[in-house]
Amino acid sequence: MLAYVIPLCLCIIALAVLLNVLRLVQGPSMVDRVLALDTLYINALALIVLFGIWLESDLFFEIALLIAVMGFVSTVAVGKHLLHGDIID
Repeated sequence: MLAYVIPLCLCIIALAVLLNVLRLVQGPSMVDRVLALDTLYINALALIVLFGIWLESDLFFEIALLIAVMGFVSTVAVGKHLLHGDIID
């Protein structure tokens, strides 16, 4: 059953990634681009985890954890920059 479901989910999430990239390029404002980038890294996490489940490899989960931490820190930094104009006080 998983042999059919995981490739289908990979295709659906890949479509979501493409739509996020479209929003990232087209976004009329900076806030739209930041939200698209935030959603893009979350979808990339989902792709990596699904690919790790499909290949039955633990390495992909560690990579996903690193991307999640870096994505969170970058989102906080960009949000702080947009609010205050400076990242480090």
